[in-house]
Amino acid sequence: MTVYLDFEKPLAEIEGKAAELRAMARNGEMDVEDEAKGLDKKAEDLLRSLYADLTPWRKCQVARHPERPHCKDYIDALFTEFTPLAGDRNFADDHAVMGGLARFEGRPVMVIGHEKGHDTKSRIERNFGMARPEGYRKAIRLLDLADRFDLPVVTLVDTTGAYPGKGAEERGQSEAIARSTQKCLAIGVPLVSVIIGEGGSGGAVAFAAADRVAMLEHSIYSVISPEGCASILWKDANKMREAAEALRLTAQNLRELGVCDRIIPEPVGGAHRHKRETLDAVAKAIGAMLGELSGQSPEALREARRRKYLDIGTKGLAA
Repeated sequence: MTVYLDFEKPLAEIEGKAAELRAMARNGEMDVEDEAKGLDKKAEDLLRSLYADLTPWRKCQVARHPERPHCKDYIDALFTEFTPLAGDRNFADDHAVMGGLARFEGRPVMVIGHEKGHDTKSRIERNFGMARPEGYRKAIRLLDLADRFDLPVVTLVDTTGAYPGKGAEERGQSEAIARSTQKCLAIGVPLVSVIIGEGGSGGAVAFAAADRVAMLEHSIYSVISPEGCASILWKDANKMREAAEALRLTAQNLRELGVCDRIIPEPVGGAHRHKRETLDAVAKAIGAMLGELSGQSPEALREARRRKYLDIGTKGLAA
């Protein structure tokens, strides 16, 4: 069953009418295929119109769509011989973070990402993609392993942010995030990151302090959610639309600011409507980014990565 976003309600009505007409035709009540095809064309035109110029808030809704491809989908489709590695060897295994050894286009890599889950059971198990300290410490362990064996790292970011619960804070959440970010900046192997849905706060930065950062066209990346920002600035979470505008959280905004290096186009209607096409586009981007970094020395990679992040926000400023 298709899940429609709030702004897609007119589309839901048209596609629903077309489905009803075809159901009547299957029951032999009447021949309505021509009318159904007319509704299909109307729905296609409306879909194209709705997605031609999405507002930042609507992009947030698309980025959070429950049917959008998640980390596990990308690993299953784009990587071969995936061998998951679990646990931080200190406290527990965090199922919000997937990671392990794999091959990408035949090349051995380390892949790490946030996994939100696809249904109620898996979302609870994955804690809705919100990692705890042990998740970030698992990532640090895998980054260390990749550095030791000269394996490029691919990270797939999709989280509203790190889990803010009491237990996570007691176990050193902020310290784990900081050390994961530090490790990303310190490794001497290529590190590429793709924001596949939401990139929320330090929980995302801990995986995305990379040599190259790509974002899907309708993904978002920000220091705080629009609802959280609105609650702080205006004491009203319902002002999330204004907050989304002010945060400049879209891929297009962040490309201008130098935070995002590459925007990966999505099919009309978003990644959730044409998953295979989206997966192929992400694979192409990952391959291109790894190709750009191939053959560079550890020292050159670290220096360029350091310079990249020092230069963010300095465009247009006098030397």
